[in-house]
Amino acid sequence: FFIFLYVFHRITETSQDKSAGGTCLMGEETTANDENVAKTKPSPKLTLLPLVFLIFYEVSGGPFGVEDSVKSGGGPLLALLGFLIFPLIWSIPEALITAELATSFPENGGYVVWISSAFGPFWGFQEGFWKWFSGVMDNALYPVLFLDYLKHSFPILNHVAARVPALLIITFSLTYLNYRGLHIVGFSAVLLAVFSLCPFLVMALLAVPRMRPQRWLFVDFKKVNWRGYLNTMFWNLNYWDKASTLAGEVESPGETFPKALFGAVLLVMGSYLIPLMAGTGALSESSSGEWSDGYFAEVGMLIGGVWLKGWIQAAAAMSNLGLFEAEMSSDAFQLLGMSEIGMLPAFFAQRSKYGTPTISILCSATGVIFLSWLSFQEIIEFLNFLYALGMLLEFAAFVKLRIKKPDLNRPYRVPLNTFGTLLLCLPPSLLVILVMVLAAPKTFLISGFIIVVGFCLYPFLEFVKEKRWARFIPEDPRRQVLGVQTESQLDEEHGDESSASLLP
Repeated sequence: FFIFLYVFHRITETSQDKSAGGTCLMGEETTANDENVAKTKPSPKLTLLPLVFLIFYEVSGGPFGVEDSVKSGGGPLLALLGFLIFPLIWSIPEALITAELATSFPENGGYVVWISSAFGPFWGFQEGFWKWFSGVMDNALYPVLFLDYLKHSFPILNHVAARVPALLIITFSLTYLNYRGLHIVGFSAVLLAVFSLCPFLVMALLAVPRMRPQRWLFVDFKKVNWRGYLNTMFWNLNYWDKASTLAGEVESPGETFPKALFGAVLLVMGSYLIPLMAGTGALSESSSGEWSDGYFAEVGMLIGGVWLKGWIQAAAAMSNLGLFEAEMSSDAFQLLGMSEIGMLPAFFAQRSKYGTPTISILCSATGVIFLSWLSFQEIIEFLNFLYALGMLLEFAAFVKLRIKKPDLNRPYRVPLNTFGTLLLCLPPSLLVILVMVLAAPKTFLISGFIIVVGFCLYPFLEFVKEKRWARFIPEDPRRQVLGVQTESQLDEEHGDESSASLLP
């Protein structure tokens, strides 16, 4: 269906182009098509506020999904401590690293460009493949969660005959919104976030007279499920680097990215801690075992009544839409960025009249549909494992680029020397290794298969490029797309190779 939609769109666009521009000779048409790949149609750039909320939706989207941390943590104490401590050892270091590297390489593709610069294109491709696959798996959760919240009010969605068409309609509708433009997605994220967070502010205010701070200290270590607890924490606090794949679409990225990341860190921590403190402080300790996905709606009813429960359910549904839109944008622009640097065929870099990467969006949407039939916990473990693997590469690239390219243009620089960067990366690296070690055998098996596919896919694409079975963006147009100078130009400007960087 998506392929048919795209073919129909291309036919209508071609017809409009012919009627507007007349006919041309075959040679001229071929040249125009070749040049069209390297050209990008102008589209509105992302400003600070939309970028803050896009990062917010990349990482969080609100407190929906954090309920399991209370149950798997054996009570409120570990859940609250987790959302206080984990950002210090994970979120803040990842956000700082993202701010430095995203401003140093303000291109679509983000971490793929960082890894390629540090370790070469092979590992850059692996990073892109792992992160794209984990992103699509993550995105497959949100239409399912959207329906899970609605089925409490519409029981018909429990039946496959209604659920499958609803799933496809939601995916299609959100994919079309993404196709219409990144600036639309950004401002949609702002509106959805305001709507999604308001009921929790109301709930927190209503919970104040019923709060008992001693309830926050309750924990039953016999009921702690460490694997589930760590996976829940990690899933709710990762993906700070995803917005880097949109760096080429951001206005003044050197100034905007650090501010947006700082604002998003505060917003995410507040959106987790305030509802958790209100809910666990107002309800008795005996309810800790009932905290599971979607339980905030029941908390709202117990604190405020049926009207607050309905508001939280609607907010949860809308939040999942925002999460889908933000993740889809990052995944699609990552593929576009990989095409612009010659890792993927040129058709992934084609843009619609709205400036969005059409083929990349369709590819990501197809992956979402195929993966949406897996269970919630399976998807979380699989995507966490692949994401953790990619993060280890990013930490290594951050340190290596400090050593390999000390004079790289860094509009924002983490105020640490080389040894300090090693210390910054150590705690989050140990955390992701722990998450990977605790994974189930099935996760190791499936993730290992995906890794092997990535190792085989890179030489296959290089073979396709060599045989010219598909067209890739050549070196000169590629540099025009990225706005990158040639090495000879850099050498002339800087005088020696050590000070040459990938960017002007």
